Amino acid sequence: MATRADADPAGFSQSLERGLQILAEFSEGRPVLGIADLSRSVGLNRSTTYRYVATLAKLGYLEQDPDSKKYSLGPRAVDLGYAAITSMEITRVAGPDLQGLADKTGYTVSMAVLDGPDVVYIDRHRSGRTGVAAMSLHLNVGSRLPAYCTALGKALLAHQEPAALRTLLDRTDLARRGPKTITAREQLMVSLARVRRGGIAVNDEELAAGLRAVAAAVRGRSGGVVAAVNVAVHLTHWNTTIDSVVNRLEGPLRRTVADIESRLGFRS
Repeated sequence: MATRADADPAGFSQSLERGLQILAEFSEGRPVLGIADLSRSVGLNRSTTYRYVATLAKLGYLEQDPDSKKYSLGPRAVDLGYAAITSMEITRVAGPDLQGLADKTGYTVSMAVLDGPDVVYIDRHRSGRTGVAAMSLHLNVGSRLPAYCTALGKALLAHQEPAALRTLLDRTDLARRGPKTITAREQLMVSLARVRRGGIAVNDEELAAGLRAVAAAVRGRSGGVVAAVNVAVHLTHWNTTIDSVVNRLEGPLRRTVADIESRLGFRS
């Protein structure tokens, strides 16, 4: 929504500020608002307010009631809020276990959630063991990667409802990212079915050459999958077969995930 004219040299976008201000007007006490209500609240004229609201509605952050013509928060805004709350809770609970897994294995451990066809990193821990080389692709908390070619993503996609999975894959360009990227949808579906049965997802140079990872989904109190955890290694640190990587890392990964799930209140 921002244009060069409304962004100052420091990178501040007035358009983005106004859009967020409109979203912030919806609260427990005011869940449904019309253009006139929003116009008064945010101090903009009606035509300007309508343009912002129409854009937010088109993007799914607001939705309009066909009868009253008033607006309420849409599914993308609700999902964003839920994801933020869930992520903060998960990282607080899981942090020590993730660091323990990194120290035990000697490799980088990450946690991510699914956001559309991407994974978003919400926590990363490197091993504190002396002499261990850190594995990094310049990823930090908040970094995004395509779900289809990552172990974290496949662990999360595998537990989506069929209709939701189809929708996500319809939005995914199965482009080749690494030497072994799965670019055929049918082959990816077979891989996800294998993850669903066995509980372990693998990235064998699908995202980038030399990069391997093993991941598992994390369930919350209700039993639904809320995140995934992976251990990532590089051939320059451990040049062996992918089966050897899985055999060594699967046990510690499963135990760590079970500990996190227990702390979150999940009971299998």
